Amino acid sequence: MESLSIHDPPPAGEQPVKHQPVPPMVPQLPPQMFTTAAQLLDLTDKKLMVSLRDGKKIIGVLRSWDQFANLVLQDTIERIFVQNLYADIPRGIYIVRGENVLLLGEIDLDKDDYIPEAFQEASVDRVFTLQKKEAEDRKRKEKARSKKLRAYGFEGEHMGEAII
Repeated sequence: MESLSIHDPPPAGEQPVKHQPVPPMVPQLPPQMFTTAAQLLDLTDKKLMVSLRDGKKIIGVLRSWDQFANLVLQDTIERIFVQNLYADIPRGIYIVRGENVLLLGEIDLDKDDYIPEAFQEASVDRVFTLQKKEAEDRKRKEKARSKKLRAYGFEGEHMGEAII
């Protein structure tokens, strides 16, 4: 069998067929450029850490996802960081709505158990207590800040009166 290409002349005695010009090839994007839920295909059945909009850090194995980036995670734990302490709370199967995902990344299984030296594991009760205290302090500081701003004529979010 002959090895022919498009640019070879036609065999002798045949009339050349007029063809439409071949459109140029459209360059394809590399897989790293996908910003849609299709990017999750490579992460299926891998251990991920997902940071949510409310501040939660979830670690689990990605089992399923859809076009809206809704996630189903299995063998999930919630890791809470406060000051220099952390605690892990088992959560089991966890479903995350895609719009709540702030950041997600694959966990390197070789470094899975590595915790930075600055952090030490503590009991869940102790971490919850410290977290609640930090939230109260933050709320108190925000209230004082809003009060000072109001004295200068600024109005913070959700501080105005709704007239109906």
